[in-house]
Amino acid sequence: MEDNKAILLKANEHIVNGEHEAFLSHCREDVVWEFVGDQVLNGKQEVREYIDANYITPPEFTVLDLIGEGEDVVVIGVISLKDENGKTVTSDYCDVWTFRDGKMAALKAFVSERKS
Repeated sequence: MEDNKAILLKANEHIVNGEHEAFLSHCREDVVWEFVGDQVLNGKQEVREYIDANYITPPEFTVLDLIGEGEDVVVIGVISLKDENGKTVTSDYCDVWTFRDGKMAALKAFVSERKS
């Protein structure tokens, strides 16, 4: 079985390359994304709609730390993406991913936009 950290890195590479469906192939149909303090996406279709609406141009990721333990992978990093006005927004993030049967089953994302 492929290492969950490697699966996540491969999935994120698909996002950076604008390959949304390839990214989603690594997600379970019943995947849940929780953006702490903001919103919860239930199921692959809601995640697809979110990605299509928010990743108009592919985001840029910098992974600072990647920790895997059992079915969980924690990623600490920086993400930059363009908003609807074309302005680049940079945020620090900590993503806690839970895998089930080699696919991404849940995300709990803590995101804080940089103000400067």
